[in-house]
Amino acid sequence: MRITLPGLLLLCLAAATPARAELHITRDHGGYVEEYKAKYKRVREKGERVIIDGICNSACTLVLGIVPMNKICVTPRASLGFHQAYYDKAFTFGIKVTSAEGTSDLMSYYPDTVKDWIRRNGGLTTDMKKIKNGVELWKIVNPCPEEW
Repeated sequence: MRITLPGLLLLCLAAATPARAELHITRDHGGYVEEYKAKYKRVREKGERVIIDGICNSACTLVLGIVPMNKICVTPRASLGFHQAYYDKAFTFGIKVTSAEGTSDLMSYYPDTVKDWIRRNGGLTTDMKKIKNGVELWKIVNPCPEEW
C-alpha cells in the first residue's frame, strides 16, 4: 500500500484534531421516557458532553439526572420544560391521562436543584413549566464556556 502526500496530510490532521463527541439539543419536545433513559445512559457511558442550545422539554430533561452535570451546559437559547408524565395516548383512546408512577419515576432521576425548582413552582402539573435562560436556569445547569 502506498501513502500519498495528501493522504498523509489528512491522516495527520485527523490525528491532531481532538475528539469532540457531544450531543447538541436544539429542539427536543420529549417522547418515551424509556428511550431517553437508554439514550442518555449511552451518552454518559461514552463520556460525551451535552449542550442544551434550545428547547429541552418533557423526557428530554432526564438528561439532567443521567448525564453528569459537569458534562452538561446551556447556551443563551436554552430552555427546559417540565410536566407530569402521561400514558401513551395509543392506550388511552387518544386522551391525555397522567401517570402518577411515571411522574414519580421522572422525579427520581432529577438532581435536587431541579426538584427544588419544581417544588418552588408548584410541583409537576399537566401544564408545562419552563425555565428560560437566566439566573434560575444557571442555578441548575452551568452556562456553556466559550471553548465548548
